Amino acid sequence: MKTLAIINGTTYRTGDAAPARANVVIRNGKIISAGPAAKVPRGAEVIDAKGLVVTPGLIDAHTHVGNFGEGTGQPGFDANEAAEAATPHVRALDGIDPRDLGFDDARRAGITAVCVLPGSANVIGGTGVVLKTAGFIIDEMVVSADAGMKVAFGENPKFSHPDNRRMPVTRMGTAAVLREMLTRAGEYRRKRRLPPAKRPDLDIRMEPLARVLAGRMPLRAHAHRADDIATAVRIAREFKCRLISDHCTEGYLIADYLAENGVPCVVGPTLIGRFKLELRERSYAAAGILEKAGCAVALTTDHPFVPIDVLTASAATAVREGMTEKGALRAITNGAAQMLGLGRRLGKLARGYDGDVVVWSDHPLDAQARVVATVVEGEVVYRS
Repeated sequence: MKTLAIINGTTYRTGDAAPARANVVIRNGKIISAGPAAKVPRGAEVIDAKGLVVTPGLIDAHTHVGNFGEGTGQPGFDANEAAEAATPHVRALDGIDPRDLGFDDARRAGITAVCVLPGSANVIGGTGVVLKTAGFIIDEMVVSADAGMKVAFGENPKFSHPDNRRMPVTRMGTAAVLREMLTRAGEYRRKRRLPPAKRPDLDIRMEPLARVLAGRMPLRAHAHRADDIATAVRIAREFKCRLISDHCTEGYLIADYLAENGVPCVVGPTLIGRFKLELRERSYAAAGILEKAGCAVALTTDHPFVPIDVLTASAATAVREGMTEKGALRAITNGAAQMLGLGRRLGKLARGYDGDVVVWSDHPLDAQARVVATVVEGEVVYRS
């Protein structure tokens, strides 16, 4: 049984906890003890983190690592099955290259888990997946294969087919396509409960949407403009779906409304230019405003549209513009894990959690901090 002990570090056991000197002991990929009294077993591999900072592995809650390949051009772009407006049966899992350069960047940046979603070219893009950032076989990297059903509002689904030969070409059309598919899924779900003789055949398009309607996974709604975010909330309420607002660029303009409706927000990328109309109102202060309103907040780079290794810079900028330091760390550790439905496995240095740990030269939100070591499930996958 392999055992790794990280000792003497100034340790943040969760993103929102106060730092304290602590040891973290990992055996067979799981944390078996964490705290000032955690004993180092005989024969353990030891990383002495004296004078260093130790945190849980970081989590980027919305990326396209591996399905928008870097340095590949079009041959590596496998995130958008855009020939149809709705492809709920598509899975991001099936288009990810584990050798993509983004995974290396993630490990060097202390990011141990990522949510990879389909792109936003169509109204319903398919199912996302949460992966560890270390490995060579995608199936062995999967943490959760039901990370949400990607849906998109606004400019992207409108303009993916400018020849106007299929819906949607308006915001009305986008909402109509999504409502139609959710209505069909509700009817399919009802009929699948009938006696076997009357039950319809399994439909791989409807099954993922049926899981959404059953509350087993959320809608992950790509939306930048405040009115598009509100449309996503409206439809989620109509169909009693769980909703996560992705990007949420203008969400800060309706922060109280999102808080009242209990909508978690994955904010970002904020370190990006205003290269399209929907980004005109993007603000570095967005995450802090949403936090103050009472929303659950995670942060995203939307890699590769912003490189994944600036996740901590995004968090630091959010703090500079009003987010609390605890809130920012939480947004890339245990808060992100909870939003992804993995709060009992990822994002904390506690007994029973995955052994995903990062050792830093300085506080991770310090601009000069570098990763000394990244550990995924007890294996050192990067050393500086």
